[in-house]
Amino acid sequence: MLDLMGTELTEEERELLQHPAVGGVILFTRNFAEPRQMVALTESIRAADARSLLIAVDQEGGAVQRFRNGLTRLPPAAAFGALHALDARAAAEAARALGWLMAAELRALGVDFSFAPVLDVDQGVSRVIGDRAFATEPDVVAALAGAWLDGVRSAGMTGCGKHFPGHGGVVADSHRELPEDPRPFAALERFDLLPFRRLMGAGLEAVMPAHVRYPAIAPEPAGFSSFWLRDLLRGRLRFEGAILSDDLNMTAADAAGAPAERALAALQAGCDMVLICNNRPAALAICDAVADWCDPETDLRLSRLRGRQGVALTDAARREAAEESLAALAGYL
Repeated sequence: MLDLMGTELTEEERELLQHPAVGGVILFTRNFAEPRQMVALTESIRAADARSLLIAVDQEGGAVQRFRNGLTRLPPAAAFGALHALDARAAAEAARALGWLMAAELRALGVDFSFAPVLDVDQGVSRVIGDRAFATEPDVVAALAGAWLDGVRSAGMTGCGKHFPGHGGVVADSHRELPEDPRPFAALERFDLLPFRRLMGAGLEAVMPAHVRYPAIAPEPAGFSSFWLRDLLRGRLRFEGAILSDDLNMTAADAAGAPAERALAALQAGCDMVLICNNRPAALAICDAVADWCDPETDLRLSRLRGRQGVALTDAARREAAEESLAALAGYL
């Protein structure tokens, strides 16, 4: 999965999207001007290749919302957690309503899925998670993310939980350095893994592993570790959904070598799809390196991430519920 330069496909990009190694496109703020333009862009992406490429975006809410002009400004996940402390039922209803709204708006634009929800537990230390986490308690994270996913699915979209097995216990930002979490497996299992385990049991469709190293457990960062992805995620937790790497252009991914080496290491460890963003030379090198990579089970898992017909964005009752939820959360933003 790779990125695009602007609001329209270039001829070079049309050709690149036909490369056998390319399976999807991740969109950023630079690709979005307004809704009609985005519809035209997603249609041109699909027209560029007959394989129906996946189209995704980071549309969590709060600071991580790539598309804004003409769309609803979504609250950060922590707002739901703040409401939950006073009224658990109202918080779940708000999460469900705004999960639907986020997904319905993206589906109307031709986007398949958002890289969300964040399932990290806020432990008050991370520079990059913060209010992107629903709460400080694993049970609350699981409950609110589950409600949010109910709404997302009713709009015809799937979920991608991140950052497995948990990014909330480290200070460092993996975009800029390689974080290390020294805790033993038992501590992670009791705390950080709980939301992932709960949502996997409820049918979570995809997971993004963290570019975090857990040296007491495995030498490699989680996204390059066969222990985390094959032994634990596929084996012990019996996860049957897709595994999509975090961006291989992040500084934390340097630990796995040059871009092509990173991609191969992630795929060999158990990822179904690798992301490379904001580095076209690296994207080209990765395409060449993995051109012959083939796994029928991977193709099936990824096919389940395609958007489908859901509840229409024009549904008056749903829109009213979403507006009421935004009003209920206003005091926590």
